[in-house]
Amino acid sequence: MLNFIDRKLNVVTMYRLVLYYLLGLLVSAGVLGYLGLIPYNPLALILSTIYIGFSCWLTNLIFSRVWKVPTNIESLYITALILVFIITPLKSFSDPSFYILAGWASIIAMASKYILAIRKKHIFNPAAIAVVITAFVLGQSASWWIGTAWMFIPVLVGGLLLTRKLIRTDLVVSFLIVSILLVIFFHFSDLTSIWIAGERFLLSSPAFFFAFLMLTEPLTTPPTKVLRIIYGAMVGLLFVPAVHIGSFYFTPELALIIGNIFVYIVSPKEKLVLRLKELKEIGRDTYDFIFTPDSKFNFKAGQYLEWTLAHVHSDSRGNRRYFTLASSPTENSARIGVKFYPEMSSFKKKLLSLKPGDTLVASQRAGEFTLPKDKNKKLVFLAGGIGITPFRSMLKHLIDKKEKRDIVMFYSNKVLEDVAYTEIFDQAEEELGVRTVYTLTDTATLPNPWLGERGFITAEMIKKYVPDYRERYFYISGPHMMVTAFEETLQSMGLSKSQIKTDFFPGFV
Repeated sequence: MLNFIDRKLNVVTMYRLVLYYLLGLLVSAGVLGYLGLIPYNPLALILSTIYIGFSCWLTNLIFSRVWKVPTNIESLYITALILVFIITPLKSFSDPSFYILAGWASIIAMASKYILAIRKKHIFNPAAIAVVITAFVLGQSASWWIGTAWMFIPVLVGGLLLTRKLIRTDLVVSFLIVSILLVIFFHFSDLTSIWIAGERFLLSSPAFFFAFLMLTEPLTTPPTKVLRIIYGAMVGLLFVPAVHIGSFYFTPELALIIGNIFVYIVSPKEKLVLRLKELKEIGRDTYDFIFTPDSKFNFKAGQYLEWTLAHVHSDSRGNRRYFTLASSPTENSARIGVKFYPEMSSFKKKLLSLKPGDTLVASQRAGEFTLPKDKNKKLVFLAGGIGITPFRSMLKHLIDKKEKRDIVMFYSNKVLEDVAYTEIFDQAEEELGVRTVYTLTDTATLPNPWLGERGFITAEMIKKYVPDYRERYFYISGPHMMVTAFEETLQSMGLSKSQIKTDFFPGFV
């Protein structure tokens, strides 16, 4: 069942899935309002959504034109819909409090992406900073009306799917554990009180909506697992209503803003404008895109970036993608290897049409699929298709640093024409002793002669070339299904989970 869900999720980008989730919640709220189960009728919700959506769209249009930067229309509407769920809907056509709060919150949310940004990367969750500022300046606060027992099921079901897609379970769990423990602590003297407070926190508060949607916003979350756990715990500590300093009590939005400041301190800050320097074919329907960044940036071999390519008529996958850097930190370029298929997305069509001198934007440098600090650890790389890119980055880095490590790499492709970066792997074998085992899965079209392996990478193949496999650490990169299958294979060979590292990142498609 989970594999079926994964296949369905993998055809939708992260941003589009978030948008669908919010629209689903809006429909659910409309139905509940029509039935009288929540105090907001469908017309009020529709008018509130139109007003906030238009205010956000117009503000974003103005700022994007003035700043001359590409924008993500899905991100715009995601922020607008979050505001719809945390600002009390329109009570009547002559409801000045709604128009003032919702209007200014929409303007501030969009403006914050451009003004409250350093190196073109915004610092604060737009919806959160908007309602914090309006609370202090206008004296009007967000109601977080989404926090009702009637909305709990749709929030929970969609939120779990979203968290699975984002691969941010560690962040959500750390937030919920700390929050729930604090609720128990503040009511520890009375078991009945604990039960009531716990039920109220879980069912009738915006905790899950907040955790699934706002806490996990990619641009304002840390890049590594340990930092994400710390971040979730910190926000969870401040989220609980009973937490206060003197007479000052924290609100959900203020807890998140404080967490965003922590993320700013510990996380990468750059947003890069990359200019295409060279485009070359490196395999069958596989191309290397080599970009020149507008400023120097640091990264570790094996990390990834989120790439934004503005284009009209984008399809359901949107205008953003995550790609692992194929370049080494020792190279003065940002390189990605991309495989193109006949039925390609609008993003890939636009990417393939780029000419030297054209630009796109990249940000959110992150990822823990990097070489271990201990240089004595023996490694095995398992790559499928274009999943070879992080290993190209790592091996090129080791070559340039003249750093020898005990590595055996298995590289699986359908046909010989799919194999890429062989010059780097040949160099790594010659200079560092890194052995690459090539295998082709389409055995009906094998070249003659073919000295490599045949078929898929199997446990027997691994044992053949790596007799000391139990002592090694395995790195797996490739299509999601392949990575999952290899994890199962390695565990069946007696390897522990701590010996296996996989190349996953948010919204992988």
